[in-house]
Amino acid sequence: MLTIGFALPPGFQIMGLAAVSAVELANVVARERLYDIRLLSEQGGALPNSFGMAIETGSLSRYKLDTLIVTGLLRPVPSTPGLIRQVRKAFESSRRIASVCTGAFILGEAGLLDGRRVTTHWIYARELQKQFPNAHVEDDRIFIIDGPIWTSAGMSAGVDLALGMIEKDFGAELARAVAQRLVVHHRRAGGQSQHSALLELDAKSDRIQSALAYARRNLRTALTVEDLAEAAHLSPRQFSRAFRDETGQSPAKAVEHLRVEAARVMIEQSRHSMDEVAAETGFADPERMRRAFVRAFGQPPQVMRRNARLATI
Repeated sequence: MLTIGFALPPGFQIMGLAAVSAVELANVVARERLYDIRLLSEQGGALPNSFGMAIETGSLSRYKLDTLIVTGLLRPVPSTPGLIRQVRKAFESSRRIASVCTGAFILGEAGLLDGRRVTTHWIYARELQKQFPNAHVEDDRIFIIDGPIWTSAGMSAGVDLALGMIEKDFGAELARAVAQRLVVHHRRAGGQSQHSALLELDAKSDRIQSALAYARRNLRTALTVEDLAEAAHLSPRQFSRAFRDETGQSPAKAVEHLRVEAARVMIEQSRHSMDEVAAETGFADPERMRRAFVRAFGQPPQVMRRNARLATI
């Protein structure tokens, strides 16, 4: 049995404990106690979360752990010297140590990020890099594994990190079964992007949302303005005007973003060739896809595939 501790700073955000559910369900699905779960803090006892509700914790210094996961706050604030010492000591005696969201700042304060590839919530990535310049912060990853250090993006990404740990410890079949119990449609690979084109487009009306959903389902087709307007039950002229008003960009640019996002997922999570990815996502050829990737990410798809594979080593 592996003892896994969750280190909670005062004022921790409750979503950071979502990873606990994944670990708990690993025990349930396996029908044996694979993990001994401990909620821990610097001094133990009742610890308030970000909205004031207290949770009972044990003292971090009292437990020998296989894995320590440091949860985050709504925004990073300096940690107490005692918590930093305990995290550093846990790193010396544990097999691995991880952070969820802004928990990466606590790892940084403990001196654990120097020379490491790490991530955090994209909002705080620049601040993390500024505070810990010897770390290599990647602001567009769900989670990153660099030796014994695991770091994840925003709070929900802690579930992906926990599923990754379960897979490493007990195999892909158990991780998939736990993901199904959690109603997670698929375990996001560590190299996957934190961003979503549909969220960034932020369409307000049902008609424009319907057109975007239609586009996402039919990326292999040409997707003309007339096609999208028909899906939205508007004339092409009305649709183009409404689309730009709601999203701030043209339908053609939005479709390119959706294609790039879909292509990126395939590149990061499959072994399909570039020709196959380009065909499946509606790019006329790999060269057009390459140019779109450079516009969107500043690098070609081959580099993103290599980085995604490195992130899960």
